[in-house]
Order: sequence, then structure tokens, then C-alpha cells
Amino acid sequence: MRFNLQALEPESYKAMFGLEKYLAGTGLSATHRHLLKMRASQLNGCAYCLNMHSKEARKDGETEQRLYLLPAWRETTLFTPAEKALLALCEEVTLLSQGGVSDATYQQAVAACGEQYVAQALMAIIVINGWNRIAVTTQLPLEA
Repeated sequence: MRFNLQALEPESYKAMFGLEKYLAGTGLSATHRHLLKMRASQLNGCAYCLNMHSKEARKDGETEQRLYLLPAWRETTLFTPAEKALLALCEEVTLLSQGGVSDATYQQAVAACGEQYVAQALMAIIVINGWNRIAVTTQLPLEA
């Protein structure tokens, strides 16, 4: 068993939760927040976050079908053009070592959603990537 990071670094957790609270109050829709959290968590292999965020997404009305098909979002018409632009951004931010965020992806997201919305989405992507790294590194156990 690994150490409990929240117990050792409560102020760090407080700051992370503060970002979550702030983002929940922005114009970034709950649907988009859930999709971004799920996709980043899939890419990062974070079982803890996938478990948590799939439950939250379903509670907020997300469909099982969209959650199941999220890894194949490019191949389905279930996601809107704005969602696809944000998912592409999420993948490139999460997988920075594979070439960074392309100009095309960035411009497509801004064209679909606007600068302010993309800025909020980017912050949500950054935060979930942080949570994923915490959960995977400390091997957080799944919640029932």
C-alpha cells in the first residue's frame, strides 16, 4: 500500500479541489467536463477516475452508449462537432509527448467553442491529468 497523499498534503488537495469548484461554476458544461475527464482518464489508464467520473456522468444524464463509445469518438456520429473538437484537444494535451497540441486541433476547438470556453476546457483537462497522476501513482483503491 502506498502513502495517502491527501493526508500528507492536505493543502495541495485543497488547491486541486478549489480548481474543481471554480471550473464547475464556469460556462463549461457538465457534459463536456465529464467527457474530458473520462477521455483523459482512459488515456492515462486511471481506473479510480474512470470509476468515479462514469458514475457522475451517468448521474448527470450521460448515456451508456456514448460512454462506451468514447474511445472511438472519431468513428461515430454520437458526438457533436464541438465535443469532437474538445476531445481532440484533450487527447493532444494528455499525450503531450506524442507531438504536443497541433495548430489545427487548437484552431478547430476555438472555432467550435470560442477562446474563453476552450480556456476553461483546457484547465479542466489539466486538472484531470493531475488527478490521474495522483490516483495512478498512489494506487488509490476503487470506491464502490
